[in-house]
Amino acid sequence: MSRARVARRIATAAAFGGGGISLLGGAAVGLLLTEARLAKRVVGGSGDVPPRADGRYGSAFAHRTGEPPLRLGFLGDSTAAGQGVRRARETPGALLASGLAAVAERPVKLTNVALSGAKSDDLDRQVSLLLDPALPPPDVAVLMIGANDVTRRMPLSTSVRLLSDAVRRLREAGTEVVVGTCPDLGSVEPVYQPLRWLARRASRQLAAAQTIAVVDLGGRTVSLGDLLGPEFEARPRELFGPDNFHPSAEGYATAAMALLPTLCASLGLWPEADERPDARRGEGFLPVAQAAAEAAEEGGTEVTAARTVSSGPRGPWALLKRRRRRPVEQEHPQEESGAAADTSAEGAARRGA
Repeated sequence: MSRARVARRIATAAAFGGGGISLLGGAAVGLLLTEARLAKRVVGGSGDVPPRADGRYGSAFAHRTGEPPLRLGFLGDSTAAGQGVRRARETPGALLASGLAAVAERPVKLTNVALSGAKSDDLDRQVSLLLDPALPPPDVAVLMIGANDVTRRMPLSTSVRLLSDAVRRLREAGTEVVVGTCPDLGSVEPVYQPLRWLARRASRQLAAAQTIAVVDLGGRTVSLGDLLGPEFEARPRELFGPDNFHPSAEGYATAAMALLPTLCASLGLWPEADERPDARRGEGFLPVAQAAAEAAEEGGTEVTAARTVSSGPRGPWALLKRRRRRPVEQEHPQEESGAAADTSAEGAARRGA
């Protein structure tokens, strides 16, 4: 069965509430668990609380336009929270808030509700935190989720359904959505065969199915692939953090460079000329399932709904883009009034404690 067809089956099962699609037989599961126990001896887990990056970025632009800050929400797991780095400005949320402010020439207010260790079943809680009735909804939200669903053996269709529910709530609130799909867990260096192959297969199938579901709801996806490109496999000592699992500061910067163009394009802030597909970079219109499968194979690839091509016999079409990456400068967050004093249990949960 083709990769696109498998992804479509998972997404369809999620949409209609079907059961999980099993990838492995009993013997394979036993082997996988044995290999996983061995890998855990090498791949560390960090108990550090991710640095809190909530606050205002690009305050230097506040007096230029007089417009209120753009509101950026961040949701997901430890990667979204910034696990593995020690400085707030090195987290993906801070990097993208800084980059968005520079492109928009307008302040950006970042609210990060991601939780270390979260699976997709925590997204409902996170969305509720982000859609505070007392505050305007975010202009755009970035979700990074899926790795823990794979490692903890959540059925892929269940994972996609939970993500779809979260994206739907955000879209109904008027929020643009960008999803960094499940990273390729086969790129984690201390994981050996056959676990590496099985982890890669499950990760990419989930990433492709996530893309189909998100694009159908009007969101955009960026493939995190092997944690954003061949750089991670070529230089794992530099781009993975001390626990050999989460990205380092340079690794998060690589991820942010790939996500920033899509984030800006979702708000109409990217150059219009770059929105047209470039055949020289292998961009173009494809059935959404095929685009999703191709994106899962290559980190940094964006998929969004095709607005100029109607649906065909193989379902809706999508635009696959390989955008040029833009460097993102680090910026210290500026805490807003009262934000730094949030020491409640809910505040700790939002920070990934």
